[in-house]
Amino acid sequence: MPGSSASREVTHRCDVLVVGSGAAGLATALRAAHDGLNVIVAEKSPHFGGTTALSAGWSWVPGNRKGSEATGDTRGEVETYLRALAPDTFNEKGVAAFLDTVPEAIDFFEEHTSVTFSYPDKAPDYKMDLPGAKLGGRAILPTDADIRMLGNRRKELQPYLSSYTVFGYMPQVGPDMATILKANQSFKAFAYTASKLLRTWIDTALFQQPMKRTNGSALMTRMVSSALDKGVQVWTGTPVDDLVTDETGAVTGAILGGRHTGQVEARLGVVLAGGGFSGDEELRRRYFAHDRNGGEHFTPTQGHDGSSARMAMKVGGRIDDSVFTNVSWAPVTVFKNLRTGAQRLFPHLRQIGLPGMITVDRYGKRFGNEALSYHDFGGQMLEHMKDEDSVYAWIVGDAKLMHKYGIGYAKPWPIPRALFYRMGYLHKGRTVADLAHKIGVDPQGLAETIETFNRDAIAGEDNAFGRGSTAYNHFRGDMDHKPNPNLAPLDKGPYYAAKVRMGDLGTFAGVAVDDHHAVVDKDGSRIPGLYAVGAAAVSVFGGGYPGYGSHIGPALTFGYRMGRDIAALSADSSHTASNRLVPSGTHTPDQEVRD
Repeated sequence: MPGSSASREVTHRCDVLVVGSGAAGLATALRAAHDGLNVIVAEKSPHFGGTTALSAGWSWVPGNRKGSEATGDTRGEVETYLRALAPDTFNEKGVAAFLDTVPEAIDFFEEHTSVTFSYPDKAPDYKMDLPGAKLGGRAILPTDADIRMLGNRRKELQPYLSSYTVFGYMPQVGPDMATILKANQSFKAFAYTASKLLRTWIDTALFQQPMKRTNGSALMTRMVSSALDKGVQVWTGTPVDDLVTDETGAVTGAILGGRHTGQVEARLGVVLAGGGFSGDEELRRRYFAHDRNGGEHFTPTQGHDGSSARMAMKVGGRIDDSVFTNVSWAPVTVFKNLRTGAQRLFPHLRQIGLPGMITVDRYGKRFGNEALSYHDFGGQMLEHMKDEDSVYAWIVGDAKLMHKYGIGYAKPWPIPRALFYRMGYLHKGRTVADLAHKIGVDPQGLAETIETFNRDAIAGEDNAFGRGSTAYNHFRGDMDHKPNPNLAPLDKGPYYAAKVRMGDLGTFAGVAVDDHHAVVDKDGSRIPGLYAVGAAAVSVFGGGYPGYGSHIGPALTFGYRMGRDIAALSADSSHTASNRLVPSGTHTPDQEVRD
């Protein structure tokens, strides 16, 4: 099925057009520009950075040189782990390409861009019970950045997800966050937190945004700054409305809207890196079993509206859902902004593994190990509720838990709780039965669940679901809590609850690609000039979620690989598509591109 023919006047020319400005798109642009290619990055949002800028910024990149040297990790162990993670959908060629490229890609970013990483000693793989799993060395973090690196483009950076900040400050994963979480438990931690908040508030008052960027925001600050330094044209507010094809069906460019309306001619092709399709209701109904009737899924992702998938399908591509899980699940709480009434989301990515917190169904029963990864626990939630007409659960804790940790967005003592009640986030009951009645949960079921859980928690062992039995479980708990970092009884009223629904961090099903991330049709033949990376493409992990940064790691790696190889891939595709001719008047890489 062809896209638009080249009926408009060409207003922009480049070597490579990248659709989307997250980690995958910018990695592609950086490597291609490093080789002297002229690159345009078209971002539909007014802000660059996509979901990467909202994330914790982890990258799961096993085989990176520093991590492997520090831990003695081997390629064989990584392959064993990934094969055990997705035994029926293991992508041997894709995993080989990923592992071949990781060391080169990470070295490139640290040596030829302003991107730098830290290498935590401990960042356990999500499935520590599988062979080949490691406690550390595979997941890395970006170092902090100063937003002034972006010059007059700094206000185009994707803002933090406000519900995830601490009064405007976004803690850096690691010691920074650990200290801030104990601000109500020690004067030293309180003083540290106060200094971070004060700096954030001063910057916001003076410059309308915090100058220090952490996590995924830091990664995107550094990547965009480096891309601009290399001459990449990063255009925000510029949606790609359609792909342009020639008479052979090859993709030769695209129709742009917004700030740079016109037609762009891309000599070497178009790279789709605009995210997955979890924000597209029609595609969710088709590929998300729990959302077949709509209204059962809430995504905190930015820009994952299915536009990349739809563009690919319009020119003959397809969505590959051969993975065993189509989405990286992330339970979320849905609440409202009291001033505007707008919907807000809080992704529960860590906290439900803390001691003194359980998650129950409408019958008051636990249904899984809350200290698993958000993806795996989300999968347990969906499986448990597959026969229900609606998917939801309740996080429940007691007064001790609320005082020490809070529940997600509902902050602990000494923060007043009235606001959390008014916005519909937090619910309170004097007793377990009172809470159960207020949230519509079976009182007897909840009482029995808490009684059983408390008995196990005191003994330090969860007999029902094995919570607190692995190093990864402990990493998601409170390492200072004894005897088990994940277990404490709920035995002091009043009691509190927050409702969780199903969300995601991106899709694993995605545009079908070959081993080089060229988009393929239903017969497996390449569509010349069209490529897909990041969450736009089907996941290399077969639907598994191996560890921290399982989206960003492949995005950086395959984006780098795409930028490195696109010239050769385009030449190869041109020969397989009836000797596609380069349009007359096309510039060479060292020619200036018209803006």
